[in-house]
Amino acid sequence: MTKAKTIGFIGVGTMAEALLRGLHESPAAFDLCGSHPRQVRRDELLASYGCPMLQSNAAVATKSDILVICVKPTLVPEVLAEVADSISPETLVISVAAGLSTQLLESNLGSKARVIRAMPNTPCLVQEGATGLCLGKNAGAKEAELAKAVFEPVGKTFLIPESQMNSLTGLSGSGPAYMFLILDALADAGVKVGLSRSHSLELAGQTMLGAAKLLLETGKHPGELKDMVTTPGGTTIVGLHTLEEGGIRTTLMNAVEAATNRANALGKDE
Repeated sequence: MTKAKTIGFIGVGTMAEALLRGLHESPAAFDLCGSHPRQVRRDELLASYGCPMLQSNAAVATKSDILVICVKPTLVPEVLAEVADSISPETLVISVAAGLSTQLLESNLGSKARVIRAMPNTPCLVQEGATGLCLGKNAGAKEAELAKAVFEPVGKTFLIPESQMNSLTGLSGSGPAYMFLILDALADAGVKVGLSRSHSLELAGQTMLGAAKLLLETGKHPGELKDMVTTPGGTTIVGLHTLEEGGIRTTLMNAVEAATNRANALGKDE
């Protein structure tokens, strides 16, 4: 019987815990472990997911067939220096740090390191994430399938060229925050026109959820779906005109571009 592969997490914050939860509940056979500096947190994670939580990053690296680096971008070089000698040549290293290239990871781990860069987003917490994946120079189809097995329990994965990774970060990595801002504004609008706060929030959330599901399941262009709701002289066209007058398209496009530029800058800083 083939031994289950071990996935180790260095840094078990919100995103890593979402992955742990998804993998723990997934039928895929993986052994799980991780590291965290605080004993209380290690005990919590052990109780929740039944996997050992270690204090030493190097110990996790030694145990892992797949090592997921889930720390802030500024801490990644320090962590890689700490674990480099503990990583087997066969180990797949996945980084979720925004803006950091596979080349930077390889330069810290050795030119033969098998590296994949990933950018998940926070809806991974409810198994509706979108995760971009790009391969380092030593990672191939086998490593891509392993990375997909890590992230698909919490959503959809998208394999893209590294040249597009910061653009994906600006769109889907940061995108949930844009949606939350829109939802907050819609809820405020509902209150302004007389709805209760609780109804406004639920109506806004369900409307966004339904619209997204309709787009993904029908495969129709958003313009076509928009026209399905927009009757001549009706309420929707007046609302759309107001949004266009306020520059909503330009503002959202500028937000994605600005976030992409920031991701580019993070990589250059490192």
